[in-house]
Amino acid sequence: MVTKAITATNVGINAYKIEVEVDVAHSLPSISIVGLPDSAVNEAKERVHSAIKNSGFSFPQGKVIVNLAPADIRKEGTNFDLPIAIGILKEQGIEIPDSNDTAYIGELSLDGSLRGVNGVLPLVSGLKDRGIKTVFVPVDNSKEAALVQGIKIYGAKDLRTIVNHFSDEPIKETVIDINEYLKEHSVQEHLYDFKDVKGQQKAKRALEIAAAGGHNILMAGSPGSGKTMMAKCMASILPPLELKEALELTKIYSICGLLSKNEPLMTKRPYRAVHHTASPNGIIGGGTNPKPGEITLAHRGVLFLDEMIEFPRQVLEVLRQPLEDGEVIISRSKLSVKYPSNFMLLGAMNPCPCGFLGDTEKQCTCTDVQIQRYKSRLSGPLLDRIDLIINVPRLTTEELINTKIEAEPSVKIRERVVRARKLQAKRYESEGILTNSELNANMVKKYCKLDEKSQEIMKMASKKYQLSGRRYHRVLKIARTIADLDDSADIKTEHLTQALQYRFNI
Repeated sequence: MVTKAITATNVGINAYKIEVEVDVAHSLPSISIVGLPDSAVNEAKERVHSAIKNSGFSFPQGKVIVNLAPADIRKEGTNFDLPIAIGILKEQGIEIPDSNDTAYIGELSLDGSLRGVNGVLPLVSGLKDRGIKTVFVPVDNSKEAALVQGIKIYGAKDLRTIVNHFSDEPIKETVIDINEYLKEHSVQEHLYDFKDVKGQQKAKRALEIAAAGGHNILMAGSPGSGKTMMAKCMASILPPLELKEALELTKIYSICGLLSKNEPLMTKRPYRAVHHTASPNGIIGGGTNPKPGEITLAHRGVLFLDEMIEFPRQVLEVLRQPLEDGEVIISRSKLSVKYPSNFMLLGAMNPCPCGFLGDTEKQCTCTDVQIQRYKSRLSGPLLDRIDLIINVPRLTTEELINTKIEAEPSVKIRERVVRARKLQAKRYESEGILTNSELNANMVKKYCKLDEKSQEIMKMASKKYQLSGRRYHRVLKIARTIADLDDSADIKTEHLTQALQYRFNI
């Protein structure tokens, strides 16, 4: 008789329901797994065999055939151990009810205990969408799995515990109030605060606008002007995650194995600082079975590229499509995987090779040819996708030694950012987006209307700066964000003129 157990496998951040079919043939004792398994799934044969025996059950005396259906989807990972073991135990006559709405996920140790696996949240979420009502997972994964509401989660410590659950020792259901959990953990402490940054009011204002609207920003200035310090402070003014964002981000980090078992939900926006020796695959993601890269790990957060102009040209150019679309598609010969990558790009660079072009204290020693060659490392199409480009000048002696004037702390800036984000979330509730930076051309026409005076200003700016269509729309989006920070329903002339102050070329 063929027995079945249900589980799932991840492809990208989406899950596919998998039926584990087990049959025992009268032949020499062996185990065979078919259905396009990878090496980790094939190695389950030895783990399952030892786990069943060491849990006090007998193993079939014959050829055990395990089929993972559908067979055209590649299966990878160790989460198939538990459903394979359950199928074999059913075949042995152990009383485990046959149910089409119960699934099993987990890796088995040789002694029968259950180990946590990666990607449980997307697996359970996908199973729920396909009608599954109950899922058994390892104890280490139970809190993460319980984030999916409307499905019963049972965390088991070993194989014997699951078998006993169906007789006389039921497992306690794991329940988490996800909204309450997110609320309790949303307040974060940050090492870097804008109150410690002297001067640079224009740069701080630009960073506030970027945080409020989810805009990309590039800072150019001489060494020691505070670019890196302000970039590190950026994390302290980012708004808290919405529930939808938190779940999407948690799926990504779960797949990568970066979640703590004590903190199953991502509660703060990611801030990823990448070194300039990173490879294209490290940034975009890749591998034989494609995994997320830095741009996906920075989803709904910040990707900081310090010394951005020192990154290889190939690395910078692969950012163009994700910056435009908010997602990245990694294609390989056997499959194509889509990952979300809606991140804020935060870059910092020197204005020239020596770093002192335009500096008021030190003279630049670079030739015009060197400066032009240096700046040409950032292509026009890439710069076209950066909303705000600002100069960060050297601090004056008075600003450095001034101890009387206290800079505005991050908590005050964050309050304005949060208020602006709430306005945007309410405005775009029916559009399926969260920030001004996500507006498409049709939405820009709808939500970024200008009065006659502002239209005349945009006409003059368009001629003077030779704005492309993309840059034209980005100016309007920035103006919309500035209006939100001022709690204004309409874009006024002062909002537009402020948006136009941010330079379009380095």
